[in-house]
Amino acid sequence: MIWEIELVLFLFLIISAIVALEAKDLLIAVVTLTIFSFTMALLFTAMGGIDVGFTEAVIGAGVTGILFVIALFRTTIKTND
Repeated sequence: MIWEIELVLFLFLIISAIVALEAKDLLIAVVTLTIFSFTMALLFTAMGGIDVGFTEAVIGAGVTGILFVIALFRTTIKTND
């Protein structure tokens, strides 16, 4: 694969990881982690691991992202009134 594409994917991984860690809103963090996982799937595919990339896309980006969003919307914020 062209190393420039892999370099861009690596840089995008680093940026999305930093944004996910620094996000104050949990929904933004979940979406950014899903983007991180999908970028990892693209990187695995670019490196020749088609089966690993497909598994990462389905499990990491798909199922885990959906479960995080469901868990996020089912929780409540407890305030001190």
